[in-house]
Amino acid sequence: MDDATPQAGHRCGFVTLIGKPNVGKSTLLNQLLGEKLAITSNRPQTTRNRIPGVLTRPDAQLVFIDTPGVHRAKRALNQYMVDVATEAMWETDAVVLLVEAGVGDDLQVGISDIALELLAQLKERSKPVFLVINKIDRIEKPNLLPIIAAYSALHDFEAVVPLSALRGENVDGLVDALVRVLPEGPALYPADALTDLPERFIAAELIREKLFRNLGQEVPYSTAVSIERWRDRSEDGLVEIMATIHVERASQKGIVIGKGGQMIKKLGTQSRMDLQRMLGSRVHLELFVRVDEGWTRSKAQLKALGYE
Repeated sequence: MDDATPQAGHRCGFVTLIGKPNVGKSTLLNQLLGEKLAITSNRPQTTRNRIPGVLTRPDAQLVFIDTPGVHRAKRALNQYMVDVATEAMWETDAVVLLVEAGVGDDLQVGISDIALELLAQLKERSKPVFLVINKIDRIEKPNLLPIIAAYSALHDFEAVVPLSALRGENVDGLVDALVRVLPEGPALYPADALTDLPERFIAAELIREKLFRNLGQEVPYSTAVSIERWRDRSEDGLVEIMATIHVERASQKGIVIGKGGQMIKKLGTQSRMDLQRMLGSRVHLELFVRVDEGWTRSKAQLKALGYE
């Protein structure tokens, strides 16, 4: 099928993925696309920006918008993240609210205050809302019924879709349900497009992911990554990248560098492997660490680091 002349009935639209931190939005996006686009970790508030991902199939094109987890914001960075997430709800054709299949040690039904607030906002607009109950692999299927009943009593969902984003269980069912509510129209992106994000942004995110996966306590939440130099050496198939890791305090700089430089070496090695896989070429990566006092609390510094 030619992109310019889609078949009759072809659908195309935007879908926001929203929910509290760590419910699996980024894992779901990656599973939907069949590629790693959004960074993930087992720590909440890993995602900080809108991450668009394009899924193209013969009858439809869906542009998913992964968003930061909605939480109680105290710092300027956190408020930025919450604003990004909630604003995305109004800019798309449909909304997917992700919740977990059971909460707490005993995996009982539990509806968070964040979910209640999001549902209250969604009631204000006549927009299709899909409830996705993620992580069903960790509970017995009969235990899904009270979870579905509890949420269904709060909102008239377009559909309720239990799935496992990690295992890919019933992810196709979610796509089929979404396609039915999208407007008819031609594809907006080429069939092989994965995202419209620039490679520099994705590279900075991949490096930041390694901070979340390797550094303990609160240090990753005080870090940002900026790409200072990017040079494609087509003559020998090498991409040279220089990146800066920004921290808030001198003590954090020491942690990122590590004893004898071991931590920053580890971060560089892991990041380079992902970058080479993404770019399909060899990568020479240099990492530096800089202290920017209190950057997470300063709107001006947030803007300078690309959070705007």
